[in-house]
Amino acid sequence: MAQAVSQHGHDHAHGHDHGHHDPQELKMLGFWIFLITDVVLFGTLFATYVVLHNNTAGGPTAHEIFEMPGVIAETFILLTSSFTSGLAVLAMNAGKVKQLIGWLIVTWILGAAFIFLEVDEFIKMVHEGFNYGTSAFATSFFTLVGTHGLHVSMGLGWMLLIMIQLARKGITDVTRGKVNVISLYWHFLDAVWIFLLSVVYLMGVM
Repeated sequence: MAQAVSQHGHDHAHGHDHGHHDPQELKMLGFWIFLITDVVLFGTLFATYVVLHNNTAGGPTAHEIFEMPGVIAETFILLTSSFTSGLAVLAMNAGKVKQLIGWLIVTWILGAAFIFLEVDEFIKMVHEGFNYGTSAFATSFFTLVGTHGLHVSMGLGWMLLIMIQLARKGITDVTRGKVNVISLYWHFLDAVWIFLLSVVYLMGVM
């Protein structure tokens, strides 16, 4: 009888273990779902741009409005920030919290520089008569590139909060998960920019 009760208790505990979900695993699953929806969003915006990019309505064309030196600078900065975010993860895995925060700061500065250059690019375009309502091409361009820029800006705010938490609590299971997620998010934005560079800017000036 005692053996049966013991076996029953063991089965109950075993079943309970199977029903337990790691909060970090659930958060990571939520992040992947978010990332998939973002892929769908950007895929839709890219498809819209490809359809509308020739509809200039007599306004400036891509060849006339795009300034590649600034775009190349933005690309270099964002690629470098993706590299430094990877270095931040390596520092975290080595348990070096100061180096981790340091590389995140460098990544944040590079991301902020990217946004500054992109906003400056938009301002110059508007002054040259190319704004959101100029044509279907202009609308699709500002929507696509602006959505990417908005994602980078959100990432900067998110990264800042993580750095504050790291400074207060150090490397824990929670902060480790957040750093891994922001790094994946940053690499995703980097990949989206490569598509932007190819589909929007390079094809536009050719």
